[in-house]
Amino acid sequence: MGTTSIVIAGAGLAGATAAETLRSEGFTGDITLIGAEPHEPYIRPPLSKAYLAGSEDASAALVKDPGWYAENKVDLRQQTAVESVDPAGHSVTLTDGTNLGYGQLLLATGASSRRLDIPGADLEGIHYLRSLEESSALHSALAGGGKKLVVIGLGWIGMEVGATARQLGNDVTLVGPEDVPLGHALGALIGNQFADRHRREGVIIRTGMTPLEFSGGEGTVEEVVLEGGERLPADLVLVAIGAVPNTALAKAAGLAVTNGIDTDQSLRTSAADVFAAGDVANAYHPALGRPLRSEHWANAIAQGKTAARVMLGQDAVNDDIPYFYTDQFDIGMEYSGYFPWATAEPVIRGDLDAMEFIAFWLREGRVVAGMNVNVWDVQDDIQDLIRSGRPVEAVDLSNAAKELKSL
Repeated sequence: MGTTSIVIAGAGLAGATAAETLRSEGFTGDITLIGAEPHEPYIRPPLSKAYLAGSEDASAALVKDPGWYAENKVDLRQQTAVESVDPAGHSVTLTDGTNLGYGQLLLATGASSRRLDIPGADLEGIHYLRSLEESSALHSALAGGGKKLVVIGLGWIGMEVGATARQLGNDVTLVGPEDVPLGHALGALIGNQFADRHRREGVIIRTGMTPLEFSGGEGTVEEVVLEGGERLPADLVLVAIGAVPNTALAKAAGLAVTNGIDTDQSLRTSAADVFAAGDVANAYHPALGRPLRSEHWANAIAQGKTAARVMLGQDAVNDDIPYFYTDQFDIGMEYSGYFPWATAEPVIRGDLDAMEFIAFWLREGRVVAGMNVNVWDVQDDIQDLIRSGRPVEAVDLSNAAKELKSL
């Protein structure tokens, strides 16, 4: 383990976690961690929550203290990126012209915001949210309140930013083609509960609507034009319509790519000694029996650890149960499981209308996903139910008198 050099392309959460795991597992060789941003590696969830709200500064989002990399002999190269990979020659070329050989390479190049290509998309005041700089710019625009924000997108980022902006005193309108906000992730029943909570806070939600154009004078957005001709006044716009995995580097190197960089269950790509992890990895998941690409921070941590251990010769697989969380107004939620397997209607334990409940999704009588909303210290029990695959009666899941551990 002491002589092999490892290059990590991408200094986000997955890449930094891999570097940390390599050192904690005893690797003493060279580690080069390469990132395009000017910051030490950071996590992204605060960008739509506490950092955007101004209640946390950037240091709270850092994966490790800034001094950790030098102290642990991790060569962190900032404001540069891997420009090309030569799998046959086991080398990479950086955008600054540097050529580096590697024994093993981890591609943790992440994802980029999906762009909205409609007339007026280049106007000032149209924002995306993927980086600290983008979150800072959005905060500066919203912090004083009194602005009209239109959010394009009814997913997690759109809903979280909508809640944060409203709490900062802004008028917020959420727009998307879906029938129910968060419906793709949670289904109609619970998605509508989240939507109703937003509406009670004064957020306007326009479902089943698609923006056709941004219009404005003097180069700055003033309106969002919807299909049918309706015009929404806007001082600023956030486009939150998902992310696209950064696969150009892998494609140019001849790696197999579909919905991300294809890997096996141990995060090996189609090229020898090349691995992928995090948002960019379309990784085979043994529980699902098919590839799964996940853009949540827990996945970046889990896959960063798995890739590092496999590079060290350990028998590790990508089998963590997917997990994510959200904070919107007074709603705190954690979710674990395999939603592609889940039945449409969940089993509810608790008070749905009060937003204090646990929801379970079943497949053939077994829990495959579970979510706790403003109910805490139950995630371990939910994950145990999922991992065990044991049959459970819906009537027992809904009965709050029965401890989850006993089911």
